[in-house]
Amino acid sequence: MASSCGNKTPRPIIAAAVVPFLLLVLVVSCSATVASAKDGGCKNGTTARFHAKHDLLAFKRIMARMDRMERDSNKTIKSPDGDIIHCVPRHLQPAFDHPKLRGKKPEDEPVERPKLKGGAAGACEEQEEAAFFSQAWSDGGERCPEGTVPVRRTTERDLLRSSSARRFGMKPRARNTRRDSTNSNHEHAVGYVTGDQMYGAKASLNVWPAKVASPAEFSLSQIWVISGSFGNDLNTIEAGWQVSPELYGDSNPRFFTYWTTDAYQETGCYNLHCSGFVQTNNRIAIGAAISPTSVYNGRQFDITLLIWKDPRRGHWWLQLGSGPLVGYWPSFLFTHLGGHANMVQFGGEVVNSRPGGSHTPTQMGSGHFAREGFNRAAYFRNVQVVDWDNSLVPAAGLRLAADHPGCYDIQGGYNRAWGNYFYYGGPGRNVHCP
Repeated sequence: MASSCGNKTPRPIIAAAVVPFLLLVLVVSCSATVASAKDGGCKNGTTARFHAKHDLLAFKRIMARMDRMERDSNKTIKSPDGDIIHCVPRHLQPAFDHPKLRGKKPEDEPVERPKLKGGAAGACEEQEEAAFFSQAWSDGGERCPEGTVPVRRTTERDLLRSSSARRFGMKPRARNTRRDSTNSNHEHAVGYVTGDQMYGAKASLNVWPAKVASPAEFSLSQIWVISGSFGNDLNTIEAGWQVSPELYGDSNPRFFTYWTTDAYQETGCYNLHCSGFVQTNNRIAIGAAISPTSVYNGRQFDITLLIWKDPRRGHWWLQLGSGPLVGYWPSFLFTHLGGHANMVQFGGEVVNSRPGGSHTPTQMGSGHFAREGFNRAAYFRNVQVVDWDNSLVPAAGLRLAADHPGCYDIQGGYNRAWGNYFYYGGPGRNVHCP
């Protein structure tokens, strides 16, 4: 959605084991039953080699799931950007492969939603949150029928780009999941709030076509809802936009979700790639491209996201601003987040694979530093949290942190139009970031 409120330039107050396996080789030709031309499958004798039994099994399982999504769909849409969208009955989406959901249907939408404490939303918020944001697959007026949800098809080509079919759709295991990732290849520029009992987070963030230098890297901007220690018991719920050539096969910024209950080790996934997030909305495709995007020195496009815990049933819902719900993460998925969050975090993350021994030139946000400000740098505005009585309150005590400020930095402030806000990002490799 385009936000005309974003055209008001704020006056910032700056704050600163290798396990031996018998190698199993899967050769996939154009005659293979698991591939098809519409999947962007094999051409010119393309072969896929999986070097472990679990990868071969995962490949077969994922392709079988996609074939089932196609059979079950009421409608299939070909997006101008090449995506295939299956309109699948809500109770047959991937989440319902989970043993605790099998045979059930999605929950009804909660009646009570978080509201601003002390009054109604201002005119700016009402205007910016009145509509869905645009996606490439639905630009021509396409949508899935009521009672179905759009599922972006995973193709054979998607799997072949992945280093591991078993971990397809999962973030890389992180040796260090702390905000300070100076010893990790994940780098952040974020604002965060800590507290004993937080039940959600909300913000508006502008969308950029960030340039990613290597297929093994990504650039994202998101909201994290976090509980547990920064060890193997970390629980997170995440949503935002992401550029990931390995996952999606292109450089378009895409709407995504994520979750984990063990610090990205074995649980959780992006989007609908595993049994987890339950989608309820028929007009938003998770994993699909967002279009249009922000332009340097031009018009800004932002999306408003709200993640919050339903006080009645305990599920964590994803909402577009004050408008439509996208779906929910069932409470049984989580350990610590089964209760509440003890941190919420907003900002950018990139993977730095250090090509050639130097820092990556992968961009965060717009690819420009925070000091360039409005129309040039990426931002988060109206940064809020959900408190114990299901009220939205300003993110008091918002702290700002950048792992490598010479590569990606962050500066923030407060004003009446944008509330708590910050600019963040950068170009990666430069004279101050060798």
